[in-house]
Amino acid sequence: MEPRKTLIITGGAGFIGSHLVRLMVEKYPDYHIINLDKLTYAGNLANLKDVQDRPNYTFIKADICDFDVVKEILVSNHVDGIIHLAAESHVDRSIKDPFLFARTNVMGTLSLLQAAREYWEPQGWEDKRFHHVSTDEVYGALEISRPEGDPAGNERGGGPYGDDFFTETTRYSPHSPYSAAKASSDHFVRAYHDTYGMPVVVTNCSNNYGPYQFPEKLIPLFINNIIHRKPLPVYGRGENVRDWLYVEDHARAIDLVFHEGVSGETYNIGGFNEWKNIDLVRLLVKTTDRLLGRSEGADEDLITYVTDRKGHDLRYAIDSTKLKEELGWQPSLQFEEGIEKTVRWYLDNQEWLQGVTSGDYLKYYAEMYNGL
Repeated sequence: MEPRKTLIITGGAGFIGSHLVRLMVEKYPDYHIINLDKLTYAGNLANLKDVQDRPNYTFIKADICDFDVVKEILVSNHVDGIIHLAAESHVDRSIKDPFLFARTNVMGTLSLLQAAREYWEPQGWEDKRFHHVSTDEVYGALEISRPEGDPAGNERGGGPYGDDFFTETTRYSPHSPYSAAKASSDHFVRAYHDTYGMPVVVTNCSNNYGPYQFPEKLIPLFINNIIHRKPLPVYGRGENVRDWLYVEDHARAIDLVFHEGVSGETYNIGGFNEWKNIDLVRLLVKTTDRLLGRSEGADEDLITYVTDRKGHDLRYAIDSTKLKEELGWQPSLQFEEGIEKTVRWYLDNQEWLQGVTSGDYLKYYAEMYNGL
C-alpha cells in the first residue's frame, strides 16, 4: 500500500523528537515516518527501540546543514511534510560555542527550507507543510510581580508570579546565543511563507520534561544526582521561574498543529504551570526520596547554590489560549502527577540512564548502523 503521506521528522532521535516519532508511527500506520537525525550527543536511537522495526518507520542519518543530501532525501522519498525539531538546545553550551548553534539552528533550518522549496514549489504547495518547532526563549524574559507566588493567579487570568504571559504576538527579545539562533530560524520560516508562499506553521513551547530526556537538563540530571547522592547545583538562589509541560502533551500539540493549524500561523504551547527552580528541585528531592524508600526530603542537603548563568532570564510563562480555543488542545497531566510519572520512569530505567551518562548509548548506534 502506498503511504498516504511521507513525513520527515528532523531530530527524531532526541528527547521531544523521539516522543513525536513514536506517536506518529503508532497513530498513522498509513504514513511513512522518516526520522532524520545527525546523531549528535543528544540523539539516542535506543529511545525508539519499540518502533524501530515498524514497516512505516525509517531512520536516516544525515546533517540538516548538508543541503544536497537533504534535497536528495526529499526527492527520493517523495516527502510532502516536514516537522523540524533538530536543534542545538542547551543554553550553557550555546554560551561556550555560539557558532555551533548558529550553524545548526539557523543554517540547518535554511537548508531544509530551501530544499523543500526547490522540491515542492514546482509541484504546487497543495498538501505540503513545513512545521517549525521553536521555543518560548525567543521572547526574552518576563518580570516577577508576585515573588512569593499566588495559586489564585490563574483564576484571575494571570499566573502565580505575574499577570503577563508570552503570546503569539509578543515581541522577540532573545538573550542567549541559543535563543538568538532559534529566533533567527523562526524569522526564516515566516519569510519563506511570506516570500514564496510556502505552507508553514510555527510552534513555540515552554520547558518540556518526561522520559528519555538527556541528563544535562535539570530534571533528569537532578534525579540522577539524587539517586547517587551527588550535589544539586542551583543557579543563583533558584528564583528563576519556568513554565513546564509534559513531553507527551507537547507531541500531541505538534501533531494537532501540523494537521489542523492554519498556514502562516504561530501557536504557543504551554502548561500554565509556573514553578520557581528551587521549588521544583525540592519537589524532585521529595518525590525521588519517597520512591527510593528514603525519608521524604532527606536529600535536600544536596542542594548547592552556584554562580548564576550569564544572561539568565528571570521568568517564562506561555499563554496557550489560542491553541486551546482554535484547535481544542490542553495539557493532560497536572505537574505533580507528571513529575511522579517521570521520576518513576528514570528509577525504572536506570540502565538507560547509566548508558547515557556513561556514553555507552553511542555503542548502540555503531552496532545497529555499523558506524554510519
